[in-house]
Amino acid sequence: MDKFSSHPLYRKHDIDSAMNTLWDFYKNRFIPLFIVSLIVSLITQYASTLVNINELQNITDPQEMLLKIRDFIWPMIGISLISLLFSAVLHYYIIYNPVEEENNLITSALNSLRFILPYLIILVLLAFLGSFLLFLGLVALVIGIFFAAIYLMTIFLFILPVLMVEGPHIGSAITRTFRLVHKSFWPNIGWTAVFVIILLVISVILSGLVLLPFTGSFMKTFTNPEEATALIDLTTNPLFIILSAVINALTFPLMPLFACILYFNARAREEQPAETTKPVDYDDQKVKVEDLYAKPYSDDHPDKPGNN
Repeated sequence: MDKFSSHPLYRKHDIDSAMNTLWDFYKNRFIPLFIVSLIVSLITQYASTLVNINELQNITDPQEMLLKIRDFIWPMIGISLISLLFSAVLHYYIIYNPVEEENNLITSALNSLRFILPYLIILVLLAFLGSFLLFLGLVALVIGIFFAAIYLMTIFLFILPVLMVEGPHIGSAITRTFRLVHKSFWPNIGWTAVFVIILLVISVILSGLVLLPFTGSFMKTFTNPEEATALIDLTTNPLFIILSAVINALTFPLMPLFACILYFNARAREEQPAETTKPVDYDDQKVKVEDLYAKPYSDDHPDKPGNN
């Protein structure tokens, strides 16, 4: 029997059971998920302070501004790579810890490294596809762009679970990803859209909570535009960095969790085909002429006339 058949995320889901399962898994393994997420959040929050956008406000030469923006590219790439690395660690932990207890956070971090290079290559290829689809979406205006973005997000969510469960072969992973995405195309697209909207709402609410201690500085930017630089300086405040990291750590595991639910739902539907019911024999249900008349009694039946 496949060891993943006992995985808590492995089952045929509907949207309600998917969200309930996500919450149960998140709640039961909150501490390890939060620890990994807090580490990556602190690193990325601090690294983002190295990108000083204030410097662009004092530059009037377009050429010099482009050169300065180019200096920001590498820190941004570094932040993205760190997020991808820790996302891979969470994916591996979510997939393998429930079925192999020896896979703790440390072993998950080590084992996930071999999937990073294939993952990056697939993401680069996906970026080319994404550019083309977003261009087509632009032609179809807002609805087209939204649909293209959700479609790309759905493909993106399947990639790491496919790599980690079915092997890091790039060609097979791409083929398998598209097969699983398109086998239940509209449910996958719809669930992803719902999840993204919920995640955005949660992120906005939690971000508002982070800004509460700094409401005075935030409101000054509306009453006095000259104070806009103070809002940018706020991002370097140690308290703001810590609070933002904690808030981000609460939501960071949700994406890997949802990705694994999508994948295991697709596998469960593929490996457990719908039960077929026995076809109804309508000939047996037809009324026959002999059924309209009482059957004759047997010779020894007590109700037969003459046996009394």
